[in-house]
Amino acid sequence: MKISKKFILVLIAIVSIPAITMAQTASGFGFKGGINYNANGDYFNSAADSYEHPERNIGYHFGIFGKVGTKVFFRPELVYTSTKSDYREDEFSMQKLDAPLLLGAKIIGPVSVFAGPSLQYILDSEFDDITLGEIEEDFSVGLNFGIGLSLKKVGIDLRYERGFSENEATFLDNNGAGTNRLDTRPDQLILSLSIIL
Repeated sequence: MKISKKFILVLIAIVSIPAITMAQTASGFGFKGGINYNANGDYFNSAADSYEHPERNIGYHFGIFGKVGTKVFFRPELVYTSTKSDYREDEFSMQKLDAPLLLGAKIIGPVSVFAGPSLQYILDSEFDDITLGEIEEDFSVGLNFGIGLSLKKVGIDLRYERGFSENEATFLDNNGAGTNRLDTRPDQLILSLSIIL
């Protein structure tokens, strides 16, 4: 899979943000990981002329983040995410890089809320043993928002993520008679544990 120059530049900029901001404020840089409760979009079966909604499944994520500020903060992240969705007897899995750019604020004691866009780049996808055709866009944008709890250097947060626009993959059905479509947009709850170094 070819990675565009534009994506590489965006990735370098995002990875550089924590180091630059840490030097200015010494707020923190660390690691995070956790689980996702995910479903992607609808699956259109051309033979049956019908749409099928996915069942949610458990995935995982891990990555790095930076945090700048205390009462009001900026938190850029770079995260590897693996998700799964079930469509009757079939399973769709996807691996992607997520780069949330979050703005947050403390509301009561150690509790904070946050929200922001999430840049997403699809690394790989598979729908059981079927080879998917080209996904419309490898690079897309979603939205993250949630609530977090910080206890000294350890934090836990729960967030919701949703892709902004449909991003379909197409493939032939088993008989080669029609073209099926699968919306790869993420729709997930994300539970993360983070540690500031």
